[in-house]
Amino acid sequence: MSAPENNPDTPANGAAPEAAPQTDPAPPPTPEAQLAEAQARAAELNDAWLRAKAETENMRRRADDEVAKARKFAIDGFADSLLPVMDSLQAAVAIPNATPEQMREGMQATLRQLAAALERNKVVEIAPPAGTRFDPHQHQAISMVAAEQEANTVVAVLQKGYLIADRVLRPALVTVAAPK
Repeated sequence: MSAPENNPDTPANGAAPEAAPQTDPAPPPTPEAQLAEAQARAAELNDAWLRAKAETENMRRRADDEVAKARKFAIDGFADSLLPVMDSLQAAVAIPNATPEQMREGMQATLRQLAAALERNKVVEIAPPAGTRFDPHQHQAISMVAAEQEANTVVAVLQKGYLIADRVLRPALVTVAAPK
């Protein structure tokens, strides 16, 4: 006969394990207890819903405030870029006896400052070279002229246009080659 195995369910003396005493199942809850439990759960869910609603309202209010601030201060960077241009113009006006050469040099420097400010703020020129296909989204045809180039192409730019972030601020005013 072999030695008894070490089984945690088997007592050390090798006797069969005792059955756990059975307890009577819990009596079903009374309708009053069920009602109280349902009311407590409903109150808990209502509280959670009210908190979620308040949080959503707060998030909406914060988002509205952020949008309002963004609209109000959206031009800050652009205005900041233009301040040196304003300073240069004011300095030019302050010189009482400037020579034409000095005025021209000052205007060229100011124009460079303005071009740099526009470039920093993603304002791009629309100045199509002659022979470019007419694009009604970026060009505005002022007139059609007889030309030696293909019809519906730009002959000359009368006024440059400008884009900001791929949106046309002002279309370029162009003359277009007439069909032959």
